[in-house]
Parts: sequence; structure tokens; C-alpha cells
Amino acid sequence: MDLDVFVTAHRAEWDRLDHLLRRGRRLTGAEADELVTLYQRTATHLSLIQSSAPDPALTGRLTQLVARARATVTGTRRATWRDAARFLTAGFPAAVYRSRHWWIPTAVLSVLLAAVIGWWIGVHPEVQSSIAPPDDLRELTRPGGEYETYYSSNPATSFAAQVWTNNAQAAAMCLTLGAFLCLPVIWILFLNMLNLGVGIGLMSSADRLDVFLGLVLPHGLLELTAVFVAAGTGLRLGWTLIDPGPLSRRTALAQQGRAALGMAIGLAIVLFVSGVIEGFVTPSGLPTWARIAIGVAAELAFLVYVYVLGGRAARAGETGDVDSTDRSDELPAAA
Repeated sequence: MDLDVFVTAHRAEWDRLDHLLRRGRRLTGAEADELVTLYQRTATHLSLIQSSAPDPALTGRLTQLVARARATVTGTRRATWRDAARFLTAGFPAAVYRSRHWWIPTAVLSVLLAAVIGWWIGVHPEVQSSIAPPDDLRELTRPGGEYETYYSSNPATSFAAQVWTNNAQAAAMCLTLGAFLCLPVIWILFLNMLNLGVGIGLMSSADRLDVFLGLVLPHGLLELTAVFVAAGTGLRLGWTLIDPGPLSRRTALAQQGRAALGMAIGLAIVLFVSGVIEGFVTPSGLPTWARIAIGVAAELAFLVYVYVLGGRAARAGETGDVDSTDRSDELPAAA
């Protein structure tokens, strides 16, 4: 495309659109119709320039012009409680449901990796000695040792807040860093499973695996599920960069990125619940079976939430992306 010829042919339309947007008084019916028509044409012009002959100055001008026109045409929209309710009952669970083919395999492989690491450490004393001196290991695994007192080392409220912050940061990193070809997500997952596997291996070597699982399962089921969902979504985002499918790479990445942003908000709520369980239930004096039952109930509630509400919303066409009125204008992709 000859950019100079294109600009010459359409400059008058852009100037007319800019003039209509700067009008201090209300537009007449004919002027409003003209503004909508010019807005649609300018959005198309912007897409053509971006794909065929990108020019920073011209692209910047048209982007601002289209944004101003869009705000005028659609009006200013504010988030409402109805938007929040729709997000919690449809958008977020549907996004988790639609990404299940990514996070369920991620969860299975990660748990298997943690189990293998735990077995390897548990049956090899030389590996244990490479982790820490024997006296330190005994201090970690003994009754009343550091593995047990960790959960009651701080007041429940501050401990829950600290756990929630750390887990939310890990989930956010998985969601955002997936765009870097999935590699940072895989590394974050490996570190988490390594820590879990070390705990399993050391406590099993001390014949106290039941105690360790009794401490981890109440909060760990929901917490790890949230991490696996974040990791699976991050991996999906990274794979979109590699294989965007029928959409353009930019459009597909924007769509998945917006859904991932919503997932970050929803998973922060899920991790808040797991943090409360870790801060108040895990170190409590409840019997082990009761603490584990609370963790299992929280996990089942989340899965029902995803598969019932999310499945229903996904079948109705919900993707977890923002509403169509809040998206940038895009040209249809060729089949």
C-alpha cells in the first residue's frame, strides 16, 4: 500500500471526524450519523495501516482519533455491581472451565513430579544429607519441629495475609509470564513442586508423612488448584503466541490476555479463601480428619462452582473476555 496516496485519499475524512468530535454543541441527527460512519471508516483505515504500512506518527494520530470517537459513540461506561456479579457467576468460572484442558494436565503432571521427588528424597539418605545436616533435618521433622510450628509461628491474621500475598504473587507471575514462551511458568511450577517434594521426602523418611499431609491438605488442595489454574492459563497464553489459530497473533494474544487478567482477579479471591484456611484451620486444635474435611469441602465447592456455573456459562458462549462493547475494534480475520 502506498501510504502517501492512502493519506491523501482519506485525510479529509479524518479531519471531518476530528471536527465533529471538537464541536462544543450537540450534534444534529445527520451529524451523529455521519460521525458513526466516519468512526467506522477510520477504525478500518487504522487496521489497514497497522497491518500493511505501519507508520508511528500516523498510527498514533488515528488511534487517538478512533478512541475519542468510540468514547463519543458508545458513551462513558462505568463498572457496576451487576458487572461484578456477572464476573463472579459467569465470566471467571467460565474462563476456568474453558481452560481446564490446560490446568488439569498441568495439575496431574505437577503432582506426579512432587511425588517422584518426594520418593527419591525419602529413599536416598545421601540425598537428604545434601539438603541439610542431619541435626537440622531432625529439627525440621521431629514432633513440634519447624514443619509443624511453621503454621503457628505468627498470629493467624497476619500469617493468612502473608500467605495470601505470596500465593497471589505466584499466581500473577504464572499468568503474566506465560507470554514468554511458557518457560517462566514451567520454572515457577518446578520450584513449587520441588518444595512440596522435599517436604514429602523428609517427613516420610522420619515416618511422619501422615502429619505432613495433615498439615498441607487442609489449605493445600485449594491453594495448589489455584496455582495450577494460573499456570495452565499462563501456558495457554504462551502457546497462543506460538500458535494463534485462525486469529491474528495480536488479536488472539489480546483476547487471551484479557481473560488472563480476569483470572488473576478471580484467583486472588480463591487464594484469599485458602489463605484463611491456612491461617486459621491448619494450625488449629481441630482433629486432623476435621481439618482435612474442611479443605476437601473447599476444594469440592470450587470444582462445583467451575463445572456447574462455569460449564453452563461457557456453553452459553461466555469466554471470560471483557464485554464486546469494551473491546477495541478489529477487522474480521480471513478464514
